[in-house]
Amino acid sequence: MYDFQKADLWKRISALLFDFILLVIVVVGAALLLSTVLNYDSFSDELKAIEAKYEQKHNVSFDISSDEYDALDEDGQKLLKDAYADFAHDKEAVRLYDLLLNLTLIIVTFAILIGYLLLELVVPLLLGNGQTLGKKIFGIGVMREDGVKLSPLLLFTRTVLGKFTVETMIPVMIVIMFVFQVLNTVGLIVLIALLGIQVVLICATTARTPIHDKLAHTVTVDIASQRIFDSPEELLAYKQKLHAQQAQAAKY
Repeated sequence: MYDFQKADLWKRISALLFDFILLVIVVVGAALLLSTVLNYDSFSDELKAIEAKYEQKHNVSFDISSDEYDALDEDGQKLLKDAYADFAHDKEAVRLYDLLLNLTLIIVTFAILIGYLLLELVVPLLLGNGQTLGKKIFGIGVMREDGVKLSPLLLFTRTVLGKFTVETMIPVMIVIMFVFQVLNTVGLIVLIALLGIQVVLICATTARTPIHDKLAHTVTVDIASQRIFDSPEELLAYKQKLHAQQAQAAKY
């Protein structure tokens, strides 16, 4: 690995928090826009109306916690089970439930993707040196491990494969599947394993390298003190120059 000036941990954390706030704002805005375009609220209201029909028919409430369910007597639990059975056999309810699950996945996926592409790809391409707005403010940037400037393709890999797919969408999808009761403890195991890998990489690596930097072979550095080369050829020429200077000095 090329010698680098490691970015201060608190600067990295500060930049991360700043960028995260911006990302949340963009993602929420994109999600609201997509929800309106895809008519999500209308489908949700239709499903709630069907739920209300079966709640009224059986005189129960589907909005109940596990503790509240356990507190019910045998007759109350039977009524709730019967209501759930009727709801589960309603073809329109099943259709709307599946539709809302798919729409949720689509909206969340594309809203987050838009946020990452805008803030973690377009902005760094405009600012240069892999800098997001947060990194620009706190004077840190990103380069390849060998000291060469990031190419657009490498930045895309770091952003879309590392940050979006592995670090964000896998956990988000697992949480959504839990909410819709599609996934069981396997998802929880995957989530814990992914978190464990991230913690180990940040704590054990010299450059405190998270998953997205590991995948892209990049490091976060202090821009003020770090020399970043425009190309591998420029890096090679610099090394040859240093070698020549060292050889010249050795003669004396």
